[in-house]
Amino acid sequence: METMLAVFAGLPLTLLVTLTALSIGTVLAIPLLFGLRSTNGPLRFFSRCFVDVFRGIPPVVWLFVLFFGVTMGATRLSAFAAGVIGLGLVASGYLAEIFRGSLKAIQTGQWEAAHALGFSEASTWSQVIGPQLWRTALPGFTTYAIALFKDSSIVSMLGVAEMVFTTSQLARSSELGIFVYAVAAAVYIGISLPLGVLSRSLDVRLRRAVAK
Repeated sequence: METMLAVFAGLPLTLLVTLTALSIGTVLAIPLLFGLRSTNGPLRFFSRCFVDVFRGIPPVVWLFVLFFGVTMGATRLSAFAAGVIGLGLVASGYLAEIFRGSLKAIQTGQWEAAHALGFSEASTWSQVIGPQLWRTALPGFTTYAIALFKDSSIVSMLGVAEMVFTTSQLARSSELGIFVYAVAAAVYIGISLPLGVLSRSLDVRLRRAVAK
């Protein structure tokens, strides 16, 4: 029981890192999506470079760059800030591509119908395209969220006391060894599996709603 409590001690911070990084990535992915679709050449080029660079370099590299290389006077980013910003920037690149692929899956007739009915650009996005984009993006978004939940363990390398960090500390200070890591793995699976089931359930419900 004490082992479980020791492992769970780092879970709230793991969830906080995941949700914060996912929020940052989602917010940044939206302007990146518009940038990738822009008719403005320089803007489209910048957006493409941003996405490719942050997807192409391992997240741990960005975390070290932000933690050791970014300073404001005599102050540098905290381990937590460097971790969530780094993971959030990487997430923005992947989520922008997920949203872009989902947008391409929407038939052009949807745009034409909205314009024919006199919808403004904002109304077209909020009432016609947006809901369909979210429906098609949901499986990919949830899959990435689960991957980010697991990748949040990387911030332990900066000293953030999330679940892997506390698990490693316990493994080194006790004779439990591999058992502690097995408990941590069970926690990851126990959270990831319901998220996957929820994603599939929501996808089915949204498809049925659209079919009606």
